[in-house]
Amino acid sequence: MRILLPPSETKRDGGTDAPLALTALSFPTLSSAREQTLAALDELSVDGDAMMRALKLGPRQAAEVDRNRELPGAPTMAAIDRYTGVLFDALDAPSLDEAAREFAGRTVVVHSALLGLVGALDPVPAYRLSHDSKLPGLRLKAHWRAPIAEVLGREPGLLIDLRSEGYAELGPAPVRPGSVYVRVVSVDAGGRKRALNHFNKQAKGRFTRAVLEARPELDTLDELLDWAHAAGFSMHLGEERGTASPREVELVA
Repeated sequence: MRILLPPSETKRDGGTDAPLALTALSFPTLSSAREQTLAALDELSVDGDAMMRALKLGPRQAAEVDRNRELPGAPTMAAIDRYTGVLFDALDAPSLDEAAREFAGRTVVVHSALLGLVGALDPVPAYRLSHDSKLPGLRLKAHWRAPIAEVLGREPGLLIDLRSEGYAELGPAPVRPGSVYVRVVSVDAGGRKRALNHFNKQAKGRFTRAVLEARPELDTLDELLDWAHAAGFSMHLGEERGTASPREVELVA
């Protein structure tokens, strides 16, 4: 089983581990693509104003430029601890016990615009880059789409995609049994559904934490739906999106 999470714009500062080493990251076939994004970001770092524009930063976010400039020597920490924001605050990884963190290391993958897919416990630095950021000579969607799709296509078993649509476009999940895209919705008194934003992220964080605490061994979509129901989550099959897209399930927040 793999759980795919989106990253977050916001990240914790600091860290206690050595600077970024690509050899310490999961999915080594992405190393070449990682080197290219790091080089492009380094090139962009020469011009602070250009970086502000490329990353769509406001005046109060100027410190993000320094983060990127200092990235080569910056300390690292586990990816699941690095990211903050609504989803990761609900997940609250630093408070997980050792067994839950070990399970996260085997199952949770975060999709970074800078580094591609990284394992939950992979050591990563603080940085600023989004799926729609502009880097010199490099379009992130074209850059990442094929390598990440190839990695995900080799993943066996249940694949639970909790990424935003922007990151799912940066590396599509395979279309096969057991590969599912989770869409968070609310249902009003009349039975009408609508997609959520803030509570979308919060629901994904709470769901992921529940999986890590319970540590179920899930191999199929049916097993996922049964476990979710038993754990108190309202999760159902969504509408069919055609043969070109993974099966959708709806998580009611």
